[in-house]
Amino acid sequence: MPKSKKSRKIIIFAVIGVVLIGLTTAAIVRKREVVISVQTEKVERRTVTELVVANGKIQPVLQVKISPEVSGEIIELPVKECQGVKKGELIMKIKPDFYLANRNQSKANYESSLAGRDTAEATLRKAQAEFTRNQDLFRNHLVSESVFDEIQANFDVAKAQLTNSEHQVEMARASMASAEESLAKTTIVSPLTGTVSKLNSALGERVVGTATMAGTEVMTIADLNEMEARVDIGEVDVVLIQPGQKARLEVDAFKDRKFSGTVTEIANSSTTVGTGTAGMQGGNQQEATKFSVKIRIAEKEQFRPGMSVTAEIETRCRTNVLTVPFASVTRRGPKDKSNGTNGVAATNSRLGTLAVAARTNLSGVSSNSVVKNDKKKEAADPVDVVFVTEGDRVKVAKVKTGISDDSYIEIEEGLTEGQEVVSAGYKAISKELDDKKKIKRVTELAKNEKDTEKKQD
Repeated sequence: MPKSKKSRKIIIFAVIGVVLIGLTTAAIVRKREVVISVQTEKVERRTVTELVVANGKIQPVLQVKISPEVSGEIIELPVKECQGVKKGELIMKIKPDFYLANRNQSKANYESSLAGRDTAEATLRKAQAEFTRNQDLFRNHLVSESVFDEIQANFDVAKAQLTNSEHQVEMARASMASAEESLAKTTIVSPLTGTVSKLNSALGERVVGTATMAGTEVMTIADLNEMEARVDIGEVDVVLIQPGQKARLEVDAFKDRKFSGTVTEIANSSTTVGTGTAGMQGGNQQEATKFSVKIRIAEKEQFRPGMSVTAEIETRCRTNVLTVPFASVTRRGPKDKSNGTNGVAATNSRLGTLAVAARTNLSGVSSNSVVKNDKKKEAADPVDVVFVTEGDRVKVAKVKTGISDDSYIEIEEGLTEGQEVVSAGYKAISKELDDKKKIKRVTELAKNEKDTEKKQD
């Protein structure tokens, strides 16, 4: 019996010891500092070129839409789509019968007006001679005043008739010229050397002229030797675009190739593009303001009008400036006093500040108190920071950034050349790292971490 009690006590103390050892071990493990795996890179001087990316279409620099100036039936159409044509070559002919008859009628009216003018000239000569003869007789009182007045009136009428006949000749001549011009317009020749890029009409089709309306667009002729990219750029970026800037172009039809170009023209007026749909109750449709920019393509290739293109326009360039990897810079807010953690400043950080102010107003605090605390809020705004390594730990460095390219961002203030900064991974830089945090330098990150960085980029 004493032995059993003694054994029971031993077991109880053993269990208590095991529990205490487990709790101690757990506390030690819990207090052990977490080491964060990161990649690092030196602060170096580089040339940074800022890019504006835009999408658009390939179009010919010179293209002409052919619409007839007169209406009628197409009786000749000696071209096909994609066919090359030379300047002055016949591309279309409209049935000329109606315009030929008008020309002949106008010509006859012109010739009749010439005959009328000849008659008026003869009548004037006769009236002038009779007036001259009777003028001497009237001075010698050999004819009455009434007779002389009648003769003078006939002379004045003859002069007026000649003037009228001359005007009739001018009108007839203009009418005949117009009829001849209309007849000539039934034959249409190519205004440039190029290619028929689009053909909308067929032989025997009736077309409408542009004399009184828009007219029928029969075909489009383009010079495919000179092509340009026409891209749409938002109002925020268009102020950075200037004629003469260089651009890199990627055409979907030519994979794994890049073309070079030069900005030639920037639209003064915007084109508003709808980006949403109106609601059932007449909701507002979002609109994006875009400006058309033309980029002349330097290379010669088999481009076709309407091909999709992506342009990267070089807007600003800085040489020999301090840079760090683009992923090294993050935005961090002030310390949260309630839990001592850093607020991660994402793209919605400023919106979050406004939301807090709005909730404060709804809670009964007047807007005046918000205005009084403007300076405090400005101090609480997230700032750009970089994590600088100091041995196996990091230090938060506030920086002022400049322009950036695809990989690196300019640092105007806050760092010096040669400092080592954390360059990856994304989760560590955006959330986990803080001042004095312990790090472990690695050459490669886990695959899922790299995938996260690519998605964020």
